[in-house]
Amino acid sequence: MLLSDFDFELPEQQIAQYPPKDRSGGRLLLLDNRAEEPGHQKITDLPAALRSGDLLVLNNTRVYPARLYGHKATGGKVELLVERVIDESRAYCLCKSSKSPREGATISLQSGHEALVQGRKDDLFELQFSLDQPLLEYLELHGGLPLPPYIQREIGEADKDRYQTVYATETGAIAAPTAGLHFDDALLSACAQTGTSTAFITLHVGAGTFQPVRADNVDDHRMHAESLQVTQSLCDQVKQTKESGGRVIAVGTTAVRALESAAASGKLEPFDGETRLFLKPGDQFRVVDGLITNFHLPRSTLLMLVCAFAGKDRMLSAYREAVEQGYRFFSYGDAMLVFPEAKQ
Repeated sequence: MLLSDFDFELPEQQIAQYPPKDRSGGRLLLLDNRAEEPGHQKITDLPAALRSGDLLVLNNTRVYPARLYGHKATGGKVELLVERVIDESRAYCLCKSSKSPREGATISLQSGHEALVQGRKDDLFELQFSLDQPLLEYLELHGGLPLPPYIQREIGEADKDRYQTVYATETGAIAAPTAGLHFDDALLSACAQTGTSTAFITLHVGAGTFQPVRADNVDDHRMHAESLQVTQSLCDQVKQTKESGGRVIAVGTTAVRALESAAASGKLEPFDGETRLFLKPGDQFRVVDGLITNFHLPRSTLLMLVCAFAGKDRMLSAYREAVEQGYRFFSYGDAMLVFPEAKQ
């Protein structure tokens, strides 16, 4: 498979720069396995598409303010994205500067603190921070919200709330699981009233979600590692759902990757560790029956995952229709509810 197989034309004006006025105020494209054409609905219509006995699986990761600014000893500006906190004073970071800092270099931060470059791991730099408090506490005070690079504006006060799901409890992500941004308490309650249950996994979204695929041959791409946790309780809920004839519906591609990573042996089992799972057309899905997801970047691993789940030609056709119908794309954009193609 070639990277160019996952391209599509997207007018720049359809890249959402702001969230809708209300969390659940977006549009919903429904790609059902029983209908030939996509349905055009609203996010608030989602409960009507669910059935009693279904299970919504949501990612409860919380985004922390991971962006820091500083300068090297030479005076050159540095922008840091704290990709993963290792302990109370160390982290793996992406570093944006005119020249990459060398091992042993010191970065002076705007807060007056410093960070020492201890080494490098692939695209990430290991930094030792000189602080008077734990690193996560420091970031809450001095860090900036890591909005995606395609949002071309200054961070607003409202972003601190809206670029976070209402059920975020586990701090550790540098990007939101954006399909979950559509859910407010009223929508969750409406879903529950249909007899649909909810369950949570934790996958801390890393910088890899924005990294471009650089290999022309898709099979040559290697995913960034992301930490996740799938509990025994979640496994029990999935088992009960399947046995009673319900559907497991993942809210977001991160929930898909967590569930399918934990089922790599052929059976869903508790999982606490890292995953590099790269789902692309031809791969098998063992757990997920339905997917709620936003519209993704051209040539991205997220688009490839959705194509793997619902069929490449079918999905790219739906994307073209979404463009024609004026849907809003990416993190603050609209969503779709997707089911796999019906088996012949």
